[in-house]
Amino acid sequence: MPPTAKELTVGQVARRAGVTVSALHFYERQGLIHSRRTTGNQRRYRRDTLRRVSFIRVSQRVGLPLARIRQALDTLPDHRTPTPQDWQRLSQQWRDELDTRIEQLVRLRDDLTDCIGCGCLSLNSCALANPNDALATDGTGARRLMAEAPEGEQA
Repeated sequence: MPPTAKELTVGQVARRAGVTVSALHFYERQGLIHSRRTTGNQRRYRRDTLRRVSFIRVSQRVGLPLARIRQALDTLPDHRTPTPQDWQRLSQQWRDELDTRIEQLVRLRDDLTDCIGCGCLSLNSCALANPNDALATDGTGARRLMAEAPEGEQA
């Protein structure tokens, strides 16, 4: 590919972005990236698609849903390559949401250690799997681990 090429093929984008071609097709169906079709019906992507795909992958890695990623990408300009300021503005919008997720993960990590170590099969005091002992109304034992027995049989 000549270094001055303004558009990339689907294979070139996939290789450069480290994703599969099917992932690019999926992102396109979801409205996260866009291509144009050549007269031979081949996809062509603008070079800034590489940044968008990288942004999508990082956003997914931190647990943001595709709908939220799409909303963010919709705020970027279509008529020019996004600037560092565009990306900074966009990522700043997520700062509070990411801080909340981090707090939840820290709490989960700390509670999970206690939960795994407790050996509680009834889950009557588990803040993660059975908050406020909600499963007590279903009976005794490890309710979430037990399969429902067919009618007339005991588990």
